[in-house]
Amino acid sequence: MTNRAFYDAALSDFLQSTSDNIIGKLASSHTQQLQHEQTGAWAAQVQILQQALSGLTPRDGHLFFEFLIPRMGRRADAVLIYQGIIFVIEFKVGSSNYHSADLRQTVGYALDLKNFHRGSHSLPIVPILLATKAEKSAWELNLDKDGVAKPIVDNGQQIADIIMQCAVKLQANQVDAIEWSNSGYLPTPTIVEAAQALYANHAVEDIARNEADTQNLGVTSDELLELIHQARVNKQKIICFVTGVPGAGKTLVGLNIANTHSNPKDNEYSVFLSGNGPLVSVLQEALAMDKSSRTNMSKAAARRETSQFIQNIHRFRDEALDGSVPPENVAIFDEAQRAWNAEQTSKFMQTKRNQPDFNQSEPEFLIEVMDRHEAWAVIIALIGGGQEINTGEAGLAGWLSALEHDYSHWQVYCSTELLKGEYISDGLSLENLQNANKLPSLHLATSMRSFRAEKLSSFVHHVIAGECSKAAELAAELQAQYPLYLTRDLTKAKQWLKQQSRGLESIGMLASSNGIRLKAEGIFVKNKFDPVSWFLHPHDDIRSCHFLEDVATEFDVQGLELDWCLVGWDADYRYNDQQFEHWRFKGTQWQKRNKEQDKRYLENAYRVLLTRARQGMVIFVPEGNDGDPTRPCHYYQHTYQYLLQCGFQTLPFD
Repeated sequence: MTNRAFYDAALSDFLQSTSDNIIGKLASSHTQQLQHEQTGAWAAQVQILQQALSGLTPRDGHLFFEFLIPRMGRRADAVLIYQGIIFVIEFKVGSSNYHSADLRQTVGYALDLKNFHRGSHSLPIVPILLATKAEKSAWELNLDKDGVAKPIVDNGQQIADIIMQCAVKLQANQVDAIEWSNSGYLPTPTIVEAAQALYANHAVEDIARNEADTQNLGVTSDELLELIHQARVNKQKIICFVTGVPGAGKTLVGLNIANTHSNPKDNEYSVFLSGNGPLVSVLQEALAMDKSSRTNMSKAAARRETSQFIQNIHRFRDEALDGSVPPENVAIFDEAQRAWNAEQTSKFMQTKRNQPDFNQSEPEFLIEVMDRHEAWAVIIALIGGGQEINTGEAGLAGWLSALEHDYSHWQVYCSTELLKGEYISDGLSLENLQNANKLPSLHLATSMRSFRAEKLSSFVHHVIAGECSKAAELAAELQAQYPLYLTRDLTKAKQWLKQQSRGLESIGMLASSNGIRLKAEGIFVKNKFDPVSWFLHPHDDIRSCHFLEDVATEFDVQGLELDWCLVGWDADYRYNDQQFEHWRFKGTQWQKRNKEQDKRYLENAYRVLLTRARQGMVIFVPEGNDGDPTRPCHYYQHTYQYLLQCGFQTLPFD
């Protein structure tokens, strides 16, 4: 029996087995307390399939019940391998309707097998939604270009006919079902899916691609867990800097460490901290929803639990103002380069927290808080390059300066990549640190955000830097798997995006927080934004990203991702036929940004926006209006032409 399914058997064996025997095997593999409804559903599924499949050629089939779907960490009700075709069958026993949400779920399983299960890459996959009390429905086989069929719906009466006709039409080559089942998974989950899987006790290696080199998530996680253990045993205080390209999985590594030691009674009790409010809110709610659905725990109780595992860094900081020792010996700071400098922190603490004598940077204060532990403490600082997007962010320099001047007794661990200019922008080095140790595994070199385009971050870097020829070279490689489109028509951009999304794939509209004049096009970046509703609510909820009505800015989406994105490009970052200009809209007019730091924030805002899509994106550049002095056509025309030169293509129906 494979470990990928609760039950599997050759079709001939399945047809000869009793229902009790099959359900017994299913129940013995099930890890949760079985409800009567579950065993009843299995009994109905077995009865329907034994009756329907009896007319097939037994030697040509193999059946799997409760088959693990890699990216989602969920299990498909049934997967039938028959004459070289994968049939993903999702049952809705007792349902009298083919609900759109159930269709999306079924197609989602098929797409995840196609994209993330090695044995499924080249095979045709047919998703079937089976609602047992629904009306009989006409069907036809239509394959998309990747070999995944449009979903077929049935009430169980035509299932044998569907399978046999598909086999005749496709004439696929036979495959070894066991070999197919045991072929490797290469999942690249979203951070929300990954966090849910970790919280449900999946290993990090099971939910992320395990690259052949030494810089994968499992190795990095193991290294950090060992350093934590050493610090406790040897009574040391250490700080580990984990660097990586955008989308490489730094946040996932941090969540894995925190989840491993999430019990307050654990000797190495850890907490995941982030100043990214939307990310914290979305992860806390997603984990609570998932745990509530898997257990008998109420969502409120689950939310209380997840809010301890993942915390807002400002809550952690404020609770430490009384001089107390935090309960956690290990603190993981996500996006640590975004910690506030001394000026910003002091200003906030003095005016908002009634701390008139406060005069530290956020890194200084956070190290001081963890230094209160007498025996040992560990800080894991997750550092992203080129991602500072807000006023007063200290970058890596704030951490190194604090360690050099006040906490030289702390051991420092990092990779040599930490010394590169992408992470240190003002000439600092590790030379003045007494206890610096180099570990190559603390750098994650491969982006996992887009399973279709590992070179996306490099492409975006060249686009932002004004290097169109270098960008165009990469675009030529990307386009086959990762569409990069450009349009002047917002309606067509939305139409294209909706056409791309299948199953549970997400779509969303993004724009710069200073893209104020996109308001004239119907994109309102200043509207109140609810990240939980936008990211987590279902496709038919008007508040969700899928409706393409509410727009998210760089502050809303940093650290999160979507499958397909529409990016609105305003005149704040405009090309003038020679180079990019940096502008800010204030009041009723554009003002030029002159400070280098302000320019970098704007560049990084667009860097964030252009690296959110996992499967492809379309950029909308307005035509402008010469009758409006805030958006004349020439503000946008050169930018549009530049992006074409970078390798973006016009929409096929433009």
